[in-house]
Amino acid sequence: MAADRKLWRYAWLSLSAAVLTIALKTYAWHLTGSVGLLSDALETIANLVTALLTLSMLKIAAMPPDARHPYGRFKAEYLASGAEGAFIVFAAVSIVYAAVPRLGAPQPLSAPLLGIALSAAATAINLGVALKLIAVGKRERSIALEADGRHLMTDVWTSVGVICGVTLVALTGWAILDPLIGIAVAAHIVWAGFMLMRRSYSGLLDAAIPANEVADIERIFEEYRSRHGVAFHALLTRQAGTHRFVSFHLLVRDAWPVARAHELSEEIEARIRARIAGAITLSHIEPISQPASYEDIELER
Repeated sequence: MAADRKLWRYAWLSLSAAVLTIALKTYAWHLTGSVGLLSDALETIANLVTALLTLSMLKIAAMPPDARHPYGRFKAEYLASGAEGAFIVFAAVSIVYAAVPRLGAPQPLSAPLLGIALSAAATAINLGVALKLIAVGKRERSIALEADGRHLMTDVWTSVGVICGVTLVALTGWAILDPLIGIAVAAHIVWAGFMLMRRSYSGLLDAAIPANEVADIERIFEEYRSRHGVAFHALLTRQAGTHRFVSFHLLVRDAWPVARAHELSEEIEARIRARIAGAITLSHIEPISQPASYEDIELER
């Protein structure tokens, strides 16, 4: 629970940054009338909405299991990630809606230098927060925080593009570049939103843990095969938020007492939990010489 509260702190950081950058970017658009800067501000509003959603989903995911949710609510993080992708796409549609009319009637920009300076300050804030969220999300295996950080990083790169474009408009007077910049930003963030939604849906469909982590488990199994003459099958894995679920069947010699088999299974599970961060393990003990022990694999699938 303490670790979950630490994640909430970073979600609040994202929320605070979104509020501040919205103010800066909206004022920059108000000063200049630039569609490019408007597109930047609209994407930041999406940041605010998704930061609120991320915070709420992290709190739901941290709730302890109960009678209705015996396996916890870890998948709530995937809802935040998927919704974040959807909000990004909505922001892109709004940008195109504002930019298309300007293609036929380009307008000169007002006070472009001040607008650029405000947008640059907002971009610097987002860069710092994005790098922090991505690092913490990877370290703590929080898809919601990592998705929020990657969304902010997308915002940083689009902001850099917008700033460069608006600077070019101010220097050359080519007003048609302004709506073209907005449309380019929209196309870029649609792709980012699609990638976030795809990753979220994969998690909701109980995707297996990464192949390198499965390989780590197989190495542990091979060690115990050699040391104790046991066997393993029916290894199944899935991930939900920050947790990894690992189940397997342990086949031991028929003459082993239950206590010995149980002690070994506990040792193996502890090794897996030590190697795979956030792992929740479940093992099933069977006699190694019984044919029925090998016929129940499909029951686990």
